[in-house]
Amino acid sequence: MTSLTGLPAPAKINLFLHVTGRRPDGYHLLQSVFLPIDWSDELHIELRRDGKIQRHDLGPALPADDLCLRAARLLQAESGTSLGCDISIHKHVPWGAGLGGGSSDAATVLIALNKLWQLNWSGARLEALGLKLGADVPFFLRGRPAWVEGVGEIITPIELPASVSNTQLAILKPPVAIPTAAIFSSSLLKRDTKPAIVADFLAAPKRFGQNDLQAPAAEFSSQVSEALGIMQNRFGNSRMTGSGSAVFSWVEPSNNTPHLKSFEPTDVGLSDSSWVSRLCCGLVQHPLLDWLPL
Repeated sequence: MTSLTGLPAPAKINLFLHVTGRRPDGYHLLQSVFLPIDWSDELHIELRRDGKIQRHDLGPALPADDLCLRAARLLQAESGTSLGCDISIHKHVPWGAGLGGGSSDAATVLIALNKLWQLNWSGARLEALGLKLGADVPFFLRGRPAWVEGVGEIITPIELPASVSNTQLAILKPPVAIPTAAIFSSSLLKRDTKPAIVADFLAAPKRFGQNDLQAPAAEFSSQVSEALGIMQNRFGNSRMTGSGSAVFSWVEPSNNTPHLKSFEPTDVGLSDSSWVSRLCCGLVQHPLLDWLPL
């Protein structure tokens, strides 16, 4: 095996996101339910035997701290392999959206290289490595809907009711990208939401709680408020995911909102091509989950 093509890296949404406190080191303590969705980037990875690790799709725009390159180099260093790789990504999931696209790409790189380099690491071992890259990476390696706590490292699989799994989601991403640091330093950020339990969430999974990062994000950019209003008017519900700026709505079938086949910005009166939208469904598990040894 010398290459792996068409590798999916699915995005996620936060069905709710509460900030319940702050650790002495400054990291915020969170509670959330993460749901992987069928909006994915596609990765192509080729084996190199000279030990070099390169990414080719972004050219001069490639950030020096690119998470996929960091993931590959960290796995190379920790495993001691002499092999390398060439990485290319066909981006579909927008940056700066709160959809976890970069973390998911990094997780898919780890899963793929574990196979391509024939390391045979367990999922748990890759998760420990992923946590060094970012709080969301272990979730994508775990690969199933989850109740997430701590700084993102406490991951408990959760079985969502069919009423959630079978309901479409519409997602709208305004042009603005929200810096996470600006959200967590905002004076509007609520940091003392009362901790919840899974039973509370499951009693009303589509309406439970709130996203505590939403108010700071809306203050940072009026485009977030605009997106929330547009989706509320169209679907009767709206919530930001992650630290923004993407907003999602449940598409409840009704006389006014039948089962949708597509969702475009023009459907909600937006002519600006810099707005991005997508009609999605939740995933029961990551498409590559079976590649990981127990």
